[in-house]
Amino acid sequence: MQFGIFSVGDVTMDPTTGRTPTEHERIKAMVTIALKAEEVGLDVFATGEHHNPPFVPSSPTTMLGYIAAKTERLVLSTATTLITTSDPVKIAEDFAMLQHLAEGRVDVMMGRGNTGPVYPWFGQDIRQGIPLAIENYALLRRLWREDVVDWEGRFRTPLQGFTSTPRPLDGVPPFVWHGSIRSPEIAEQAAYYGDGFFANNIFWPKEHFIRLINLYRQRYAHYGHGTPEQAIVGLGGQVFMRKNSQDAVREFRPYFDNAPVYGHGPSLEEFTEETPLTVGSPQQVIDRTLEFREFFGDYQRQLFLMDHAGLPLKTVLEQLDLLGEEVVPVLRKELAKDRPAEVPDAPTHASLLAAKTAAQPVDA
Repeated sequence: MQFGIFSVGDVTMDPTTGRTPTEHERIKAMVTIALKAEEVGLDVFATGEHHNPPFVPSSPTTMLGYIAAKTERLVLSTATTLITTSDPVKIAEDFAMLQHLAEGRVDVMMGRGNTGPVYPWFGQDIRQGIPLAIENYALLRRLWREDVVDWEGRFRTPLQGFTSTPRPLDGVPPFVWHGSIRSPEIAEQAAYYGDGFFANNIFWPKEHFIRLINLYRQRYAHYGHGTPEQAIVGLGGQVFMRKNSQDAVREFRPYFDNAPVYGHGPSLEEFTEETPLTVGSPQQVIDRTLEFREFFGDYQRQLFLMDHAGLPLKTVLEQLDLLGEEVVPVLRKELAKDRPAEVPDAPTHASLLAAKTAAQPVDA
């Protein structure tokens, strides 16, 4: 079981002070947060990909490469790699390069993002979002797995005798998660390839994600990758903590009320009732997160969104202290209890390399 954080990299005014950080401050803050994640014992740091204000992470591999040089254990991931508007050739090259620099501590989360205008900026049509996701990913897999590729499709120029460089580290491509909050087609895609499925469980009621994850598990088994329980599932989550739950609610309320994604809508109480957002004590976060297994089954990765809505860096670092010292150790212990032996761990470069080596024929 892996625990970590993901960032959307928003540049948002702090509603309690009226100050908005500069882009430079926000970029440097994201790096500081990633380093803190490793310091407090988390496993994963993931960054989104955005190409529009008020977000800054337009070049995830640049940021993750910099973080790789300053960390030793942390798995570096994207929270979204835009498979629809990014060229699969460039994705293949960028992430293989990052793999080498990070000694394999890399995986990728494919997604379509949530910003419609990005499509024409990169010469694409949002109405083709699902076909783009399917075709581009099929090409990306071939680029990582075949030394020489001949290919022709609908959305980019053909390739003839093309070799993507560098080749993946040890001949093992990064593990891929397919992220979705709404699309059964993406759950189907993840199942077809035997990849991971990440349900960004932050905005909608659990019943919606139960349906998506169950579909993925059933189709994973249908395609012969294992039992439904062996499918690779990741979940998002949102938390804000203080030792005293009343203090957490009082401090977080102005940020919630003014956040671009959910401000000026449902009340904090209504939102926490209907979604996984947990605002309270560390014990409340533990109790709420442990419920996820009851709803979704045993799973492999839990990422929390913590640095958004204008929260100052100092506050986010305090949240990470609580997460690493009081919450995650308990979650590791409790989620390991009664975990069936056949449920796999989260894939890593080392485990994928071992599986590849074991599958290779032995010379007579």
